[in-house]
Amino acid sequence: MLQSIDKKKKLFIYLFFLVFLTTINNLSISNSEYLKLKINQIKVYGLNDESNFNISEEFNRLISQKNLFFIDKDYFLNVLKKNNLIHSFKVKKIYPNTIEVQIQKTKFLAVTRHKEKKFFIGSNGKLINFQSSDKNLPYVYGKIKVEEFIKFTKIVVNSKFNFEEISELFFFPSGRWDVKTNKDILIKLPKKNLLKALNFSHHMIINENFKNSKIIDLRIYNNVILTNE
Repeated sequence: MLQSIDKKKKLFIYLFFLVFLTTINNLSISNSEYLKLKINQIKVYGLNDESNFNISEEFNRLISQKNLFFIDKDYFLNVLKKNNLIHSFKVKKIYPNTIEVQIQKTKFLAVTRHKEKKFFIGSNGKLINFQSSDKNLPYVYGKIKVEEFIKFTKIVVNSKFNFEEISELFFFPSGRWDVKTNKDILIKLPKKNLLKALNFSHHMIINENFKNSKIIDLRIYNNVILTNE
């Protein structure tokens, strides 16, 4: 009986050492493979060639020779968040040694002036240095908070209007908006119930009975004031 127990103990010890040595061996192999996965190429897509190249160069300085397994998005945030043209991005690891960064460029929604300079307002909620553009974007007057403008654009998108019909937007310190259409019709909106007001004014604009109206004033609740001048 004792001899049987001793045999079991020996068998257990042999199995333990076998598993231990196998694990050590596997770890050594794995670690050697990890060490080979040094990043040597970073590809950036989504912006123009010059911007893509500049971002790629910044990444190379930041993560050159690092192991592909241990790279996460935090390595890229410090570079990408500085670029106001970026709306979102995706990072893809391509083994053994390549990273691809797919960038979605922000959409230009409007033009405004801030501190005596012109800027595009991006869909990412950032101001972007203005350059000549062939797009007919609405011009926004007033000291806007960009986040408030983004909220307003979402309401417009959900209404019967679209931005191609709008030439100018006026923002007031009270938080109220006026809209001027491409047909030179000024709509004075209330502070509340903007979606309802926009849809109502759009209905009036396309109605032949009101084709001569130049100002639609909806600021007073349940009242419409029309002006033909």
